Amino acid sequence: MDNKKGKISIFGLGYIGCVLSACFAKKGLEVIGVDIDSFKVESINNGLSPIIEPGLTPLIREATNKGSLRATNDVHFAINNTDISMICVGTPSLPNGNIDYTYLKRVVKEIANALLIKNSNHTIITRSTILPGTTNTIIKPILLEVCGEKLFLDIKLCHNPEFLREGAAISDFFEPPKTVIGVYEEEFGEFLMSLLYDDIPGEKIITDVNTAETVKYVDNVFHALKVSFANEVGVFCKSLGIDSYKVMEIFCKDRKLNLSPYYLKPGKPFGGSCLLKDLSALIYRAKRNDLELPVIYNILHSNDIHKKNVLKLIMSFGKRDIGIIGLSFKENTDDLRFSPIIDIIESLIGKGYKVSIYDKNISLAKIYGSNRDYIVKHIQHISSLLTDDLNSLIASSEIIVMVNKETEFLTLLDIPKDKILIDLVRVNEVSNTENYYGVCW
Repeated sequence: MDNKKGKISIFGLGYIGCVLSACFAKKGLEVIGVDIDSFKVESINNGLSPIIEPGLTPLIREATNKGSLRATNDVHFAINNTDISMICVGTPSLPNGNIDYTYLKRVVKEIANALLIKNSNHTIITRSTILPGTTNTIIKPILLEVCGEKLFLDIKLCHNPEFLREGAAISDFFEPPKTVIGVYEEEFGEFLMSLLYDDIPGEKIITDVNTAETVKYVDNVFHALKVSFANEVGVFCKSLGIDSYKVMEIFCKDRKLNLSPYYLKPGKPFGGSCLLKDLSALIYRAKRNDLELPVIYNILHSNDIHKKNVLKLIMSFGKRDIGIIGLSFKENTDDLRFSPIIDIIESLIGKGYKVSIYDKNISLAKIYGSNRDYIVKHIQHISSLLTDDLNSLIASSEIIVMVNKETEFLTLLDIPKDKILIDLVRVNEVSNTENYYGVCW
């Protein structure tokens, strides 16, 4: 590893892979991104980000101009020119909640075949979110089957879970609360931590592979729990005429026992690819082991009920023209996977409401972003309702539903009195409260 220790290949140029490629290149490593999607490869090589993430395109452009980042669909080229490979492919949910390992298995097999003709040591690090035991029961057997025990001795396996939030991924990379690496040999873990994260602040934790695989799920299940808990507190407080934000503000003063206030904000249901997928997978595993975990099992049910509460609030005014501001599951991203507002829009359409939608990130993604295939294949009927004219949407809508905390929405709080504003995210204080409604306050 001596002559190429600063060279790393990253397999999968989705949200995590793109951010890691740019950030490791920024740190001084030589990075080769690998993906079967020619659009993503060409975007990277042209100095453009194939995803919408604040600050990512300038970082990619800087790296490609310096020659520290390039992308390819040639697995053998990537393996032969690097000594470390990070796997960042998607691990989506199956209908029963379990993880679909199709992409992971395919990439591991491709890497293994490339390693057959390589004559030096190689390290494989998984950053994809995988259930506990996956490295031992899926990744290892594939490598053994393809490479054999002798060659497998030259391959190091690690798991390095990611804790990057979409919309803040770059800052999360350079200023993480913790960095975790799961290894089979602690000494190698120390070497790897020093090599990849020597100048990164925050606590650095070296543990076993199974523990590292589990940590991400525990984190995300707890985040999902906090969102649902805060929303139920909000509904309870609203029924009593109590300001739920004052209650939760006091609750969050306890930083020693009540932890971070980040997710403890009453508002819209939780969504996104991580919380729902990881919660479903953990529930699947727990049920398979005949465990009774009533709080965790009911988080999704609570979230679904909260979606119904939002729908009931919108319908309670007896108005038919609805304007939705924000379609992605959170601000500063074009990610539509499991966006909670999509289910609410589907219900409104099914009940005959007229719906129009504004989201500048989705309008951009509809043209060239990496989510365009998802938009076309899964929500084409919703994407047809998108408009790029926010003022026109406001003028034609009787009810305006504010879904995300985009900066451009802050000036829309004091809308005309003949419009109703429903705020799902507590964007800011408003002076005209006659037509303003918070979902939990």
